[in-house]
Amino acid sequence: MKFPELVIKRQSDRKYADKPVEKEKTERCLEAARMAPSASNSQPWTFVVVDDPVLVKKVAHKTFGPLKSFNKFVPQAPVIVAIVMEPPKLITEVGGRIKKKEYPLIDIGIAAAHFCLQATELGLGTCMLGWFDEKAVKELIRVPENKNIPLLITLGYTPDDYKHRKKIRKDFSKVVRKNYYE
Repeated sequence: MKFPELVIKRQSDRKYADKPVEKEKTERCLEAARMAPSASNSQPWTFVVVDDPVLVKKVAHKTFGPLKSFNKFVPQAPVIVAIVMEPPKLITEVGGRIKKKEYPLIDIGIAAAHFCLQATELGLGTCMLGWFDEKAVKELIRVPENKNIPLLITLGYTPDDYKHRKKIRKDFSKVVRKNYYE
C-alpha cells in the first residue's frame, strides 16, 4: 500500500471482530513504534501489551466515561497497548523546560502514529484513547505510581461489514499558510 492510500485508510476503528491478533503482527506494530524518532533520541516510552482476555476486559472497563457513554467498544478489542511515558534524557528535559514544551508527549504521539499506520498496513484497526482512568489502569497493569500513561491504543481486526468512513477535514487552504500566519 502506498503512503497516501495508507493515510486515507487509517481511521479510529470502534468495532472489532472476535478474532485474535497474531503475535507477529502485534510485534510489527510495536517495532514500527519503537523505530519512531524522538527528541534527542530519548525514546521516552515503554509499551505494555495487554492481550490476556480477562485483563483486556478489566482495562477496557476503565476507559468508560460518565454513564458509560464513551469507549463502549473497547471490550471488543483483543489487544490494548498502553504507552507508558519514561523520563527523557536530561538534555531533552532541560530543553523542554526552557522552551515550555512536553517533548516526551510529542514523541509518544509520533510513536503512536507509527504503530497505527503499521497496523493499518497489516489490515488491523486501531483507536487511540486518551479518556481512561489512568490510576486504575496503572494498578491493573502494574505500572509504578510515578509513571504516566498518556495513551492507550486498541488493536484488532474490524468486522468485514465495518465501513470505512469518508474523511471530513478542513479545506487545505484553511489549515495551511505560506511564510506567514496571517
